[in-house]
Amino acid sequence: MSYRVIALDLDGTVLDPQKRILPESLAALNEARQAGVKVLIVTGRHHVAIHPFYQALQLDTPAICCNGTYSYDYPAKKVLDSNPLSTQEAVQVLSYLQGTEIQHLMYVDDAILYQFHDTISRTLAWSDSLPEHQRPNLQQINSFQDAIYDVNFIWKFATSSPNVVKLREISEQIEEKVGLECEWSWVDQVDITKKGNSKGMRLKQWVESQGISMKEVIAFGDNFNDISMLETAGLGVAMENAADAVKERADLVTRDNTQPGIAEVIRKYVL
Repeated sequence: MSYRVIALDLDGTVLDPQKRILPESLAALNEARQAGVKVLIVTGRHHVAIHPFYQALQLDTPAICCNGTYSYDYPAKKVLDSNPLSTQEAVQVLSYLQGTEIQHLMYVDDAILYQFHDTISRTLAWSDSLPEHQRPNLQQINSFQDAIYDVNFIWKFATSSPNVVKLREISEQIEEKVGLECEWSWVDQVDITKKGNSKGMRLKQWVESQGISMKEVIAFGDNFNDISMLETAGLGVAMENAADAVKERADLVTRDNTQPGIAEVIRKYVL
């Protein structure tokens, strides 16, 4: 099979635990691009939080962000296809989160909004480590309820809690009562987006717009929000550090994100 597209999840996949891309991955992906293969980032992140990786990979393709909520054209600095939350849906989500210990961020327009430093401390530390031109736009606000009416687009809510039982309970209520998509992006993190949004859906949309079949795509991922693209790609590759349930849905399992497994797969199946 000749593969023409490589779709990459970031955290836990092409990024190691220190948020770096392995040199072996960079080299193999660069060779693939030079051979005419399209490389895409497909992530749960906001587009403002992927600058260093997009630039390191030297991409010119759209980035698929917030679990498929929208695609973003970096060179033109504009949102392409999107399906954001409505104001009413965002109000309903907040009504379920209020009064709980569940921490939450709101991804909007060109910014990530937060209320308390402890909900975003790791991201703030990571941001401070970057050159100024690569730092994400992180904005502290007084009230999510007020902020909802001050933005154009609400991409998603990113929630987390050490109380996984409570997080699961609230997520299920939001899915059932509000009709939204709640996808686990880590063992203690759930992303809340418009129903129907997924990495697989948005990736398929872009791939087919290029006159390419999903059979010609290799997708790499490590978590539950990656399953939709692992299953729809011609070759879905899970990382060894992925949950067993994710690995079971993939076509292939490669080495964990501290090892050059991505490079090995690319060299074997693409180059």
